[in-house]
Amino acid sequence: MGVIRSHAPEGYHCPFCGLVAGDVSAPDNRCELQDVVYQDEDLIVFIAADGFGPYEGHAMISPAEHYETLYVLPDRILQRIALMTRQVALAMKTAWSPEGTSTRQHNEPAGNQHVWHYHLHVFPRWSDDMLYRQLRHPVDPAVRAVKARELAAALDAGPSRC
Repeated sequence: MGVIRSHAPEGYHCPFCGLVAGDVSAPDNRCELQDVVYQDEDLIVFIAADGFGPYEGHAMISPAEHYETLYVLPDRILQRIALMTRQVALAMKTAWSPEGTSTRQHNEPAGNQHVWHYHLHVFPRWSDDMLYRQLRHPVDPAVRAVKARELAAALDAGPSRC
């Protein structure tokens, strides 16, 4: 495969890099420090700034280092993301008792990517959520902070049987 060009606009301030660094002061950064559920040298897990439908509070998993798309992720980081995805999904089952979970990930504008830093969405799911028929809407930072604390507590508790 040839070189994958960046789709980030000139002067782009990556909101996820800001969150990793603990600085969300860029004017267009909608992340809040209290969104963070988990962080280590490789990964960050946080509550998304947007919700879909009546069930707010889905998580996103990103590498701590800036990689724009799936295409350029080092294998070791991709493996860590996959393992963390399972942990986050199980933590959601503990924290919020959803009927299921879904994941999705987007690359490039035609793939519906809007933030130019790789991220994988993990959604708690209910039979009536109509997730794929809902428009994205902003979630209040206070709601996200509660969701982050709930999910962090469940993640800290370790794997559970569903």
